[in-house]
Amino acid sequence: MTPVKIVIVGGVAGGASAATRARRLNESAEIVLLDKGPYVSFANCGLPYYIGGRIAKRSKLLVATQDDFKAKFRIDVRTRHEAVRIDRTARLVHVRDCETGRASTESYDKLILAPGADPVLPGWADTGTANMFVLRDLPDTDRIKAWLDREKPARAVVVGGGYIGLEMVESLHMRGVATSLVELQPHILPVMDDEMAARLERVLVEQGVGLHLGVGVEGVDVREGRVVGVRLTDGTRLPADMVIVSVGVRPNVKLAVEAGLEIGPCGGIAVNAQLQ
Repeated sequence: MTPVKIVIVGGVAGGASAATRARRLNESAEIVLLDKGPYVSFANCGLPYYIGGRIAKRSKLLVATQDDFKAKFRIDVRTRHEAVRIDRTARLVHVRDCETGRASTESYDKLILAPGADPVLPGWADTGTANMFVLRDLPDTDRIKAWLDREKPARAVVVGGGYIGLEMVESLHMRGVATSLVELQPHILPVMDDEMAARLERVLVEQGVGLHLGVGVEGVDVREGRVVGVRLTDGTRLPADMVIVSVGVRPNVKLAVEAGLEIGPCGGIAVNAQLQ
């Protein structure tokens, strides 16, 4: 119960959960949570299903707001505030207000890093193109849904057959968009055994999804700022009115590297048995 100041970098599942758990363990701690995004806690797993229409209200995706954290847990949540540097000697986090550009520092006794991950973008992918998207957070969700509502695309290509890729295939299919799925590995969901993945692939084919397995993307055809086709390494060209890129994520370790923390063999922050 010793009064301490805990600063948490990153919200959503990791950071927000750490913040509320810290409050339960220490009623007197000062807890500050910094998140560069506009939403501190939202239902990641529900994003594709809001796009597809299974979740009807956007508000259902918001698990907790800044006001909720303040009222229920006395946690100071600052969205749109990015931690740009850590001074471990002085125990300071250098912070940038994403809206005003104002720089400030935040002292800490304990620092929790929950920076999450960034989508992997292959060399051919350019999310500056009007109809190419990744799905990581609520603003991404809003962009994809707005495109679907406004443009009513007839054909979509999803690149990557992991969880998010498959959920987006399902959501696009629910909206009546003819969808093709491209996966570099011989089967979708590479974490699954081949026999299980094969059963899911049969269901996809029965539902009319175009499956392209064991093949990569060579490039995309762009016309007037929009992707109009996806070229595969086997010579196939898939017409496209929109493209979802879902080929994996990369740990966001820039802060940790610059602070001199050890990086583990898989590219994430190295930790001990207590995740320290």
